[in-house]
Amino acid sequence: MGFFFVYQLFISLKASTGNIIGAGPYSEGMNKATDGGHNKKYRWRGMAVKKLSSEFLGTALLVCIVVGSGIMATNLSQDIGVQLLINAVSTVFGLMVLIQILAPISGAHFNPVVTLIELIQRKTTLSTFIQFTAVQIAGAITGAVLANAMFEHALIETSTKMRSGTNLYLGEIIATAGLILIINLLIAQEKTTLIPAMVASWIGSAYFFTSSTSFANPAVTVGRLFSDSFAGIAPGSVLPFILAQLVGSIVGFGVFKGLTR
Repeated sequence: MGFFFVYQLFISLKASTGNIIGAGPYSEGMNKATDGGHNKKYRWRGMAVKKLSSEFLGTALLVCIVVGSGIMATNLSQDIGVQLLINAVSTVFGLMVLIQILAPISGAHFNPVVTLIELIQRKTTLSTFIQFTAVQIAGAITGAVLANAMFEHALIETSTKMRSGTNLYLGEIIATAGLILIINLLIAQEKTTLIPAMVASWIGSAYFFTSSTSFANPAVTVGRLFSDSFAGIAPGSVLPFILAQLVGSIVGFGVFKGLTR
């Protein structure tokens, strides 16, 4: 399902030159390119496809890591604390690697709220935001399916794990606000090489200090809906989590602006 969706999205790029260039802090200056000829137009399209592929792959692998390690954790231990530790450690290392290797290609957003904040800052376009969000969600669903397949679960599951309550929503606001604040402060301080380690460290820490265990990502939240495991989230909990994440992203951006004016 996810692969077919992305294929159709890539095909649609043939109808336009694409506005993907320049997405992410590692790609600054690429928006200066203009369609000066046949070859340049196809070069633009090629870069657009690479960026979308990077976002799809990164988000798919991230959710595969989160869901797969969650299933493995419950296979290895019945202790919830140990399960959370296994899930967190696997996520921290996997996320750090994914950002490190894919950031030079697409900016390694893997997260619609990260792309949203770039849109608010006019560092990217509405077209890019829509396309990035689409492939991030498709990648997240694909990642959950892959994890289910590895552990001989039904390929498409619906989670029964309810996650509701104002305390959990507050946890999501804090986790997402911190994520946005860290990314943007490091960019402003020209310390982008630290982003992989700092972002992964924040998410790993927030697994333990937030009540929600730090989803902090609408695409990942949707992907985890398709796993009835330790890492899953029931359909009724998805929308409130995403709304909390959107609020958190605005809060984090607001704090960033307040600290850097």
